[in-house]
Amino acid sequence: MSVESKQLVPGLAGIPAAESRVSYIDGQEGILEYRGIRIEVLAEHSNFEETAWLLMYGKLPTREELDGFRRRLRAARELPKGMVDILRAMPRNGHPMDALQAGVAALGMFEPRFEFGSESDFEHAWIRLLAATPCIVAAFDRLRAGKEPLAPDPELDTAGNFLWQLTGERPDDLAAQVLDCALVLHADHEMNASTFAARVVFGTEADPYTSCSAGVGALTGPLHGGANERVLESLESIGSLADVDAWAAARFAEGGKIMGFGHRVYKVKDPRSHALQKLGARMFAKLGSTPIYDIALRLEKIVTDRLGGKGIYPNVDFFSGILYQKLRIAKDQFTPVFAIARTAGWLAHLYEQMADNKLYRPGQIYLGGHEQPYTPIEKRG
Repeated sequence: MSVESKQLVPGLAGIPAAESRVSYIDGQEGILEYRGIRIEVLAEHSNFEETAWLLMYGKLPTREELDGFRRRLRAARELPKGMVDILRAMPRNGHPMDALQAGVAALGMFEPRFEFGSESDFEHAWIRLLAATPCIVAAFDRLRAGKEPLAPDPELDTAGNFLWQLTGERPDDLAAQVLDCALVLHADHEMNASTFAARVVFGTEADPYTSCSAGVGALTGPLHGGANERVLESLESIGSLADVDAWAAARFAEGGKIMGFGHRVYKVKDPRSHALQKLGARMFAKLGSTPIYDIALRLEKIVTDRLGGKGIYPNVDFFSGILYQKLRIAKDQFTPVFAIARTAGWLAHLYEQMADNKLYRPGQIYLGGHEQPYTPIEKRG
């Protein structure tokens, strides 16, 4: 039997899997663009609803389009009673990402059956998923605390309404702006693991709910969406500002990884981190700083001075968890917030793929034997 002459690329690193116009990354220069617009510009001037439209349709909406889009989103937030009953039946000690993955998949069962290739069916799923995903996250958080879910507030945008449904209090304008900016920054990131997972499932002509559920599943891992939880746990383990230098020195000595630094793509500081840190400074100045923020700033300086020359800088996960904590979002809800944002990107990629869909079927390098004999069970062992 001939030996296969295939070359393994672990993790498919750098192997193009699709053509796309949704987003672009230049890791050497620290550039991230959505549909050709720099992320720094969107973080400063745009908002999550407008960004979701941009990702889907490739252009910024007119005022009339944006107003109509927002009305449709606000009308699609309410969860079916059966959906709430499903969330209510879930174990209260379960991780919110597991609840979200199951919830997104279940949501599709309450919606009209999706016909692959139908523009109208996809648009319905797009609106429903963007609107309902934050409500699923907030509802489970309240139910596990023994509280009833809150009805959405039609006067609030996506970020503000999420904070309202989560805490039961109308958010401070700056706090809502910080979360809105975080949603913009996390909305898409080219062919990342969760986007690839969603595209693979959608490639089988599964519906958008099932496909986004797969994206949520990929996002649960600490090497992808779960990193910001680990960053905060790491910062909390330091203890105090006076302990940062010694803690970092010990990590360097043992060769351990410092969570929140370095990125698979970026060799300079993550451009999303710049934007989030800038807005976070405003929030802490207005609402009061926290010891964990001061620890983070000191650790950033130490690590950047030591490893910046090797292309290791803070990534977006380093600051996002600190800001979410200040917004009174539970630590295990950080990744669900990431999923709320990334749903916009997943759906934009799925819509793009639907126009010329191909079933993903990568090859493999087989390392097993051939022509092995079959041994009857009475003669085994």
